[in-house]
Amino acid sequence: MANSSSITHFLLLPFSGTRQLQLLHFWLFLAIYLAALLGNGLIITTIAWDHHLHTPMYFFLLNLALTDLGAISITVPKSMANSLCNTRDISYAGCAAQVFFVLFLMDTEYFLLTTMSYDRYVAICRPLHYETLLGSRVCLHMAAAVWGCGVLTALLHTANTFSLPLCQGNTVHQFFCEVPQILKLSCSTSYLREVWLLVVTASFSTVCFVFIVVSYVQIFRAVLKIVSQQGRHKAFATCLPHLAVVSLFLSTAFFAYLKPPSVSSPSLDLLLSVLYSVVPPAVNPLIYSLRNQELKVALSKLITGWFQKQ
Repeated sequence: MANSSSITHFLLLPFSGTRQLQLLHFWLFLAIYLAALLGNGLIITTIAWDHHLHTPMYFFLLNLALTDLGAISITVPKSMANSLCNTRDISYAGCAAQVFFVLFLMDTEYFLLTTMSYDRYVAICRPLHYETLLGSRVCLHMAAAVWGCGVLTALLHTANTFSLPLCQGNTVHQFFCEVPQILKLSCSTSYLREVWLLVVTASFSTVCFVFIVVSYVQIFRAVLKIVSQQGRHKAFATCLPHLAVVSLFLSTAFFAYLKPPSVSSPSLDLLLSVLYSVVPPAVNPLIYSLRNQELKVALSKLITGWFQKQ
């Protein structure tokens, strides 16, 4: 039996014990990571460079790309390094840092997606009041609140989780450190305090989910009232990328955390964790760039201008 004061490192779950599969995992994650860096980096650069994209929708999209870059950079490089070096170790401080930043960036992304649904609601349902309700100062305040809530939530969970005595060893059954897996290492009755905090967070997440659903119900009702088919298509086109990103993020995360215990297994948990923590940051830029004509035009101009300077 070990306690938290005697633990200096944790052991992460490897993708495979076979060296060839470890190397395959390294190269696969490297390709995904580079794609995420390129996609999100291009979105950030394009929005910052093109003044035509300095609108609330693209401002929040830039913030979303920043969270995606951070989220995939917290988990994937360490997992790649472990596979390449044939090790499972992560330091106690490194594990605590991973828990904090994963929570911080995941929560911030969820709050951002909620805020972006409000942006789409105002743009379609109250277009005449768009500049008033979503002025530059309002957007900055909303973004600050989103990032601040993410920091606060992550601090509470991280501090509370790592203040618990850990009596069940140091093996984390996940390829990165996360709260549910750390709780499994705690003593039998000491984790109840964190469970209550998780319940409060889940309740707040449910409120955000209901807000997103209500926003899109109102959006679809407003779009269906548009007489022009071209107008309906344009309105749907501005919403579909956000709706697709929300669906991908929530479906993978909800199934990972709310699936029945009877269908849980280490391999399934590992696969689901990849789906909700690795795939969305890499896929989100593709979803937005494929469906957004303004972004594609601005990106084309940016790339063309860069090549002309060479």
